[in-house]
Amino acid sequence: MFELLKKLSNAHGISGYEDEIRESVKAELESYVDEIRVDKLGNLICIKNGSEFKEMVCAHMDEIGFMVKHIDDKGFIRFTPIGGWFSQIALGQRVILHGSKGKVYGVIGCKPPHVMKDEERRKAIEFKDMFIDVGAESKDDVKEMGVEIGTPITIDRELVKIGNRVTGKALDDRAGLAVMIEALKRTKSDATIYAVATVQEEVGLKGARVSAFAIEPDVALALDVCVATDFPGADSLHMDVKLGKGPTITIADASGRGLIATKNVLSWLKETAEKNEIPYQLEVAEGGTTDATAIQLTKAGIPSGVVSIPARYIHSPVEVVDMRDMENSANLVARALERAEKYF
Repeated sequence: MFELLKKLSNAHGISGYEDEIRESVKAELESYVDEIRVDKLGNLICIKNGSEFKEMVCAHMDEIGFMVKHIDDKGFIRFTPIGGWFSQIALGQRVILHGSKGKVYGVIGCKPPHVMKDEERRKAIEFKDMFIDVGAESKDDVKEMGVEIGTPITIDRELVKIGNRVTGKALDDRAGLAVMIEALKRTKSDATIYAVATVQEEVGLKGARVSAFAIEPDVALALDVCVATDFPGADSLHMDVKLGKGPTITIADASGRGLIATKNVLSWLKETAEKNEIPYQLEVAEGGTTDATAIQLTKAGIPSGVVSIPARYIHSPVEVVDMRDMENSANLVARALERAEKYF
């Protein structure tokens, strides 16, 4: 599981530019399914044939990143965030610009504190005051590198182990992708399974919406990460999601503006976990949502649930997940796919 997650995490692909990660997922699943296709928006749909009962399990491929929006005469690059960023995390990061001639490395900088006024030092640095330095001396230098307006940008970071845990970029949602891949390999479900690696989740749940419309499954599971609240200062959040304590089953997210899981979805997932002695946690979240929000509202409505891997420091280059949660999540999803028809 670690080697799979490392392969997925180290691949690059912001929303709308998921080509590299899509090829990685395809390579992992093509020997385990009967059909693979890519839809018009770029979703990878892998089909394992079975009965008339249709199960959809999905995880999104895209990671948060940036995009070039301006190149000044001195060769410094202004950019816009793609997906949800806390600006202070981006400052000082090394990045990769995926230009027409290949990868170009750069760093995100700003005016150094040595030349800031006192009031400037006390303020958070905004994206408008940051720039990317790729070592160029002019705008022409940058263009010669193959970088132009619209070039996608990702963080330059690789996955490493820290005890039973791992840290790296894009675990939101490469962790979910790894769980989906492993669950499909492990399940003995008789249903027809649609394993979908979705696009553009971070910018509006777009891939899930169109793929679910085409598939119209009888039930769907979105696999994602959720906020682990076992870090210093989290007591005030009044949530109890911890690393290493098992996958998290979502009851509601975004204070109900996102998903509110139906009773039969919750019974399906909780009873499956209990029957197979898989530890699990429950989540009622005030913020954040997943592909399940879009799927459940597709056509006449699709029963949808979420199995999440607890993660620290989500939407940063140093996200942390526990490999024991990864294993238990894959087993929960594999077993749930085998029992879904009894509930829907």
